[in-house]
Amino acid sequence: MVKKLKLNGPVVLVRGAGEQATGVGWTLAKAGFRVVMTEVPKPLMVRWPVCFGTAVVKGSWQVEGIAAHLVSETETCASVWEDGAIPILIDPELQCLARLKPTFLVDGILAKRNIGTRRDMAQLTIGLGPGFTAGDDVDLVIETKRGHDLGRLIYTGPAQPNTGIPGNIGGYTKERVVYSQQAGVFRAKRIIGEEVQAGECLGIIDDGLNSQEVAGSIDGVLRGLLLDGTPIDAAVKVGDIDPRGKKEYCYTISEKARAIGAAVLLGIMESNLLNPISLKAE
Repeated sequence: MVKKLKLNGPVVLVRGAGEQATGVGWTLAKAGFRVVMTEVPKPLMVRWPVCFGTAVVKGSWQVEGIAAHLVSETETCASVWEDGAIPILIDPELQCLARLKPTFLVDGILAKRNIGTRRDMAQLTIGLGPGFTAGDDVDLVIETKRGHDLGRLIYTGPAQPNTGIPGNIGGYTKERVVYSQQAGVFRAKRIIGEEVQAGECLGIIDDGLNSQEVAGSIDGVLRGLLLDGTPIDAAVKVGDIDPRGKKEYCYTISEKARAIGAAVLLGIMESNLLNPISLKAE
């Protein structure tokens, strides 16, 4: 019998519910915190099977045994927490902040810049990756660049600057990521988890006048692909090919997201803001 999570810890508000933010939300929910996540009305999620933000599209979604439910008001959060799940609010402007009064706030949007997070939004504010400066706009920055310093806690200064080059997986960096060449509506032609070869059509972008095929440049397993019908701009990430060829990696949280989630949990534990609380499963 699977034990129900007991979410009775302090409230943690996570901005964004994409891949890396989901690693944070999943970790903190496992630790018993009352996690609430916010998203935009039409989120861009390439690895949507492992994103709690998929609940925005589908109403509810589950990642590795933890469910997320789209809610329309903050008053519903309590009942979702009682069910051991994570509420998702469409609230990019954080209008919910005054009502939720989170002890901790994590900006997991990964926009490579700060788009509105302030230190006074919670007792401890945490920014993921470049765009934040610890001691200035947030209290703590978590390094998100793959490599030796991934997950490092930074209490003074910024994370490493954005290089624009995707992290190395299986010997490939920018070659494994597929970008749009024009704006339009993305139409998926393949399914996440499928084996694909270089040059194969993964989807079509239709701008109403012209349709353009989107193809990968390496062989591997399709680890990520935008949901069919997603409106996009030019130069947007639409797909992710994993040269390691492990289909199971498509449906589980990545090592990067797990490392970032663990780092956020450590930062919270080091903050001395926690009262003795029960974090045990019922």
